[in-house]
Parts: sequence; C-alpha cells; structure tokens
Amino acid sequence: MKQVLHRANTRGHANHGWLDSHHTFSFANYWNPERMGFGKLRVINDDVVDGGKGFGTHPHQNMEIISIPLSGDLAHKDSMGHTQVIEQGDVQIMSAGTGVTHSEFNYHAEQAVNFLQIWVLPKAMNIRPRYDQRRFAQADRHNQWQTVVSPEEGLGLWINQDAYFSLGHLDKGTALEYTLHQSQNGVYVFVIEGQVTLGGQVLSKRDGMGLWEAASFSVEAHEEAEVLLMEVPMD
Repeated sequence: MKQVLHRANTRGHANHGWLDSHHTFSFANYWNPERMGFGKLRVINDDVVDGGKGFGTHPHQNMEIISIPLSGDLAHKDSMGHTQVIEQGDVQIMSAGTGVTHSEFNYHAEQAVNFLQIWVLPKAMNIRPRYDQRRFAQADRHNQWQTVVSPEEGLGLWINQDAYFSLGHLDKGTALEYTLHQSQNGVYVFVIEGQVTLGGQVLSKRDGMGLWEAASFSVEAHEEAEVLLMEVPMD
C-alpha cells in the first residue's frame, strides 16, 4: 500500500474577507506542483462564506462538482434552471459537461456557511450538463460507511466517473474496514472532525491521506469522528 499525507496546516489558504478558503490541492493563487490532485480528484476546497455573501455567476466545463455543507445552508442557481437551497445533511453534484454557469451564496444573512467543494475529472467528456441533490440520513452513517456518490444508478448520487464517495460517523474506539470497488482506484481520506488512525498515522481535523495499491484498509477513531472517503481512479 502506498500513501501520501497532507496535514491541515499545510493546505493553501486565502482569506478574502467574505470568504475564508483552505485548499488541499493547488487552486487559484495557491500553486504547489506536488499538490495537483490525487488521481482523478482535482480540488478539495474547505470554504467559509460570510452571511449574505457568495460566488457570483461563473462558468464550468467538463468537471464533476460536489458540494457538501458542513454547517449552514447554501443557495444555488444555475443556467439549467435549478434554484435550490443545499442544507447541512445534503450532498449536491453537478456535471458541468459541455458547459454550465452557476452561482453559490450563503442562504442566511447573519450566519456563516462552511462547505466542502470538491472537483473530480470526468470519465466522459462533453456530456449534457446535469444536476442532482439529496438528503442523506445521518443515522445511516453511524459506525458504517454511507455511500453518497457513485457511478452506479441508485447507489448515492450518480457521478460521471468511476468514483465513490462515502461518509462515516465513528464513535470513539470504532474501527471500520473499507474495501475498494476497483483495483486501479485509490482513496483520499479527509477527516472532517475528530481524530483517527489510518495507515499507521494519526489524522486530526481537516488532515487528508491518499492511499493506493491497496485492496482495503481500516480507519479507527480515537475520538468521535466524521470522515469522508473519496475513491477515484488513479490513472
């Protein structure tokens, strides 16, 4: 098994006043040639947006974009006609395909919203843009992996890539095994909250570790923990 470790305090950081953003991989003005992504996983941005503020209308093309609110709610509007509120507990995915424009704003005027925005390179290029969003029950990830994104219809939100995203809420002392779906894939593990042991390393809040050339691995919680697994092709 091969692995790469990214501590939370080594991420890129940009504070624009209304937006406080941490970048696991190179993004915008943060450039690190050793942090260009992990396989088909290209971007993990940990964004905090002030009340009433947000990203104005902007374009995307040929990218799979996943948004996961960690606290607060996010207002979304796009050129496909969707006007949605993405709430804590929801997961949203947008296939940009041939091209789409959208905006994202904090739905609330007084409280900040914190969300993960994740980009995955697509399997098929220039597909018709599409949008999906779903609420996932918190109970279904308690001491187990809950699939929220998948290339398999009906198993989480569909993604245009051989990628699987899973969330887990682990009690202290719980160890969970994860088995990869495809041998050519790797998994990027992102600790949202808490502390876990993985691959002989202790990972804390917002630490990330990529694992590949492994059929399975185990995540053990030292304290109550929220963990996001992103399994993606490595080629």
